[in-house]
Formats: sequence, C-alpha cells, structure tokens
Amino acid sequence: MHRPDPYRTFLAVAAIALVWSAIRPKDYGVWIFELSLGLAGVAFLVFTRRRFPFSGLVYGLAAVHFVILACGAHYTYAEMPLFDWLRDTFHLSRNHFDRVGHLAQGFIPAMFVREFLRRVGGLRPGALLGFLCVSVCLAFSAFYEILEWWMVVEFYPTSGPDWLGMQGDPWDAQEDMLMALIGATLSILMLSSAHERSMAALSPTQG
Repeated sequence: MHRPDPYRTFLAVAAIALVWSAIRPKDYGVWIFELSLGLAGVAFLVFTRRRFPFSGLVYGLAAVHFVILACGAHYTYAEMPLFDWLRDTFHLSRNHFDRVGHLAQGFIPAMFVREFLRRVGGLRPGALLGFLCVSVCLAFSAFYEILEWWMVVEFYPTSGPDWLGMQGDPWDAQEDMLMALIGATLSILMLSSAHERSMAALSPTQG
C-alpha cells in the first residue's frame, strides 16, 4: 500500500489551516503576529526541501504545530472555544490553550533541532544532544516572550495584558517558558527512538 508523502501531507494540512484561520479571525493584527513565525517555518521547510529534506516525523509534527498556531491566531490563545468549555466545565482558573501552545513550542521544535544536530552537527544520541535541544527550545521561548513584550510596547501600550492573554496571571511569561521547557524535555525523552527510525527511513540521497 502506498504511503502518503509526509511533506505533501504537511503542506496540505498547513494550507487548509491557513485558509480556515484567515476567515473572520477575532483580530487580524493578532492573526498576523501569531501566524508570522509559523509561515516563516513553512517557508523554511519549503526552501530546504531539496537540499535538506527532513524526516517524516518532523514534517508530521510541523503539521500539528501549524494547526495549533492557526487556532491561536484565529481565536486568540485566551479565547479558544474548546478550552473555554473545559474551563467552565471543570471550573479551571483560566483558558489553558495558551499553555498547550507553549508546550508545543518546546515539544515540536525539539525534533527539528535534534535532526539538525544529528545530521549536520554529527552529534550522537545521548545526554549532550538532549541538553542542547532543550536549551535551544528554551532560548527560543524566551526570545518569543521578548518579541511579544516589544509588540505590546510598540503597538498595544494600553491593552498589553489583554493582548498577551495573561488572564490576570502576573507570572504568565515565566510559566509559558516553563511549559516550553517541559515540552522540549518530554519530546527528547519520548520521541528520540522514533526519530532515529524516521531519519533512518530517509533515502541515502536525502540523508
């Protein structure tokens, strides 16, 4: 049975999610900001396809991540309806979709970093590789928080907490970075073996 090409599947999922998210989002300014890095990631994967095709696992994770980003861009992370329902049904303190997004911000890019370090950096599986992957993801999460802060200062100085989706939590930025740290760590612990198999499935000309 012919298996679907992970790269083409990723592009199809990203295209559908992009079109859906662009239909009457809550705020087009938020939509542009939240999807800008995701679209940059899609462009990167398209332009590197010939020289450096990634493993099927990485393309699959990229599709999942883009869907999460598209949902956050469409609804905003603080007002995603499913998580509003979870909040109200289980009497939670807040809409936790933002936490899911930041968990994914560590969990999914960790495999991108791991593949690059394995295939280009020549690092072997082990503690050092895992540490570097987690460190890069945590650094990116911190950069993202700084970028959000800059956006608020420049464009939303009177509505920063609402725009950031802090939901009354003064430690929101720190907790977001913690979620990225947890996500990256879980990714390395849970997916490293599957990632090795996925990279091994690449043809000699691809690897």
